[in-house]
Amino acid sequence: MAELMGRTALVTGGARGLGRAIADKLHGAGADIAVLDLPEVLPAADLPDDWQPIALDLTAADAEKRLARHVADLDRLDILVANAGMVPPWRSVADLDFAEWDRVFALNVRGVALSLKCTARRLAEDGGGSAVLMASINAYRPMAGQALYTATKHAVLGLMRAAAQDLGGQSVRVNALAPGPVLTDALLTRVKARAAAGGEEEATAVAGLAGTTALGRLATPADVAEAALFLAGPRSSSITGTCLPVEAGLS
Repeated sequence: MAELMGRTALVTGGARGLGRAIADKLHGAGADIAVLDLPEVLPAADLPDDWQPIALDLTAADAEKRLARHVADLDRLDILVANAGMVPPWRSVADLDFAEWDRVFALNVRGVALSLKCTARRLAEDGGGSAVLMASINAYRPMAGQALYTATKHAVLGLMRAAAQDLGGQSVRVNALAPGPVLTDALLTRVKARAAAGGEEEATAVAGLAGTTALGRLATPADVAEAALFLAGPRSSSITGTCLPVEAGLS
């Protein structure tokens, strides 16, 4: 079903992982795609020829000026998926590293705010658009050792709610996704690293995570992409200011 035919979506952090899964899903629904990612990441992404790559580090000093220029150059813009972010190492509050804190906030929070600022007016054109921000279960379920990541995702949730109020009058909807543990390459890499450092074996750790969900399995990138398509498209036309969990019923 080409429910996004004639629409254009900008996906930040869209060259790999969840961002790529979302971009593929929106493209399959008919959208034209612009993918923003790091200059060192895009060359290896093997994007479809009809996608527009935007090589940009959202934490760069000139990121706002450059992103605004790229957004102005798009023929139209109907959808923003603000997915670019990072997962820092787990640390207790007593061990916080504030240089790391500033780096992670610069991307996970300031980068999302920057993306919204630079796209808000374009999203309001052509009858209004939709922004989907990437939050996390950490936005509503804090966990030990994850103070920094949790703080950034709480901030994204607050930003989403405020932006929904600011932009609703221009028919722009703003929502968020809150994935739980998702069976991505990045998650498997972290599990393998912990196993190599003496932690649980990979299969045991994945089974343990799956066992904490009501469905008895982990959410997949495809699950997150389906939720993004729902929030981005016309089926959610009366939904704004909402955070949608995608975590297979995490207990």
